[in-house]
Amino acid sequence: MCMNKDFNYKELVKKYYTELGIGEWKRLVKDPYHRLEFDTTMYFLKRYLPKMGLILDAGGGPGRYTIELAKLGYDVVLLDLTPKLLEIAKRQIRRAGVKHRVKQILEGSIDDLSMFSDEMFDAVLCLGGALSHILSKASRERAISEIIRVAKREAPIFVSVIGRLAVLISELVNFPQEIEIEDVFRRVRDTGDYYGGYGFAPCHFYLPEELEKSFRGKGVEILEIVGLEGLATLHRKELNRLHKKYPKAWRIWWETHLRTCTHPGAIGISEHILIICKKL
Repeated sequence: MCMNKDFNYKELVKKYYTELGIGEWKRLVKDPYHRLEFDTTMYFLKRYLPKMGLILDAGGGPGRYTIELAKLGYDVVLLDLTPKLLEIAKRQIRRAGVKHRVKQILEGSIDDLSMFSDEMFDAVLCLGGALSHILSKASRERAISEIIRVAKREAPIFVSVIGRLAVLISELVNFPQEIEIEDVFRRVRDTGDYYGGYGFAPCHFYLPEELEKSFRGKGVEILEIVGLEGLATLHRKELNRLHKKYPKAWRIWWETHLRTCTHPGAIGISEHILIICKKL
């Protein structure tokens, strides 16, 4: 499949997440392995967020982070491409009792934040791979510029993407037959681009150095880069077993994870990679 001017990847992304629906709300908490992405992200959000303020959750889907931050006392604006996920977010926000903290729920794409003025937010989030779901490099660059534009000076910016090396490892471990689809596998390996059609939405998978380079020279200071699954990447069964059967070992592993998740090796293989910046 070749990408051309008629290839509307945004509609395919929207279709995928519309069909996934409540599954995307449950994804981050459905087991200890998936919670690793959520809990590690929250750990670093709490480390770098200001004590109070207005936060943009761009590409925030069904609102998992929006609700968590609203519970902590922040005001939040939620934006996402998929109306179905925003419907779920509205229900979950009401159930959580934080509606008064969620100032707006908007449909839109992260590469066009023109509804927001310059330097409007005390922090900006773009988590879970929303940036990865933009296939055009020019549009990804525009999204990064927009995310930075709407952040106040000195505001932290948090962006997580889907890691390319983890996808290649996953093919080896879970879907070896798909390696035979040479044009798809080699395209992902060599460019990071995946156009859809094999169980996931169109996506650009990042190398860590590519993510770092995309923020260099954009008027931000890079504070940290984090492998959200780190050394546990693609060891879902083992991590879940550790959590269930060995609680003391689990606590030691969590400590180990936090000590190693910023190591270049752990970042490189991680399923999700988080970059944390400060606008200058």
